[in-house]
Amino acid sequence: MFEVNRKIVEYIRNEWVIPSDNNSQFALDHGIDEKTVRRIKDDENYQIALITIMRICSAKEITLADFFKSVGI
Repeated sequence: MFEVNRKIVEYIRNEWVIPSDNNSQFALDHGIDEKTVRRIKDDENYQIALITIMRICSAKEITLADFFKSVGI
């Protein structure tokens, strides 16, 4: 299960958080706490919550199914 979590966190980090280049704005735009964004970027052991994934997907206007397909799960 840890490997699946890492794939999800790394996908969000690499595809969306790092390119945005502004933790505060990413957090505001996606309805999550800035601390969560920092954890996605920096914490190698971060266990992302489903509600966080759902909020990000909602802000990106994609379904969870499409998200998981993009991640390769």
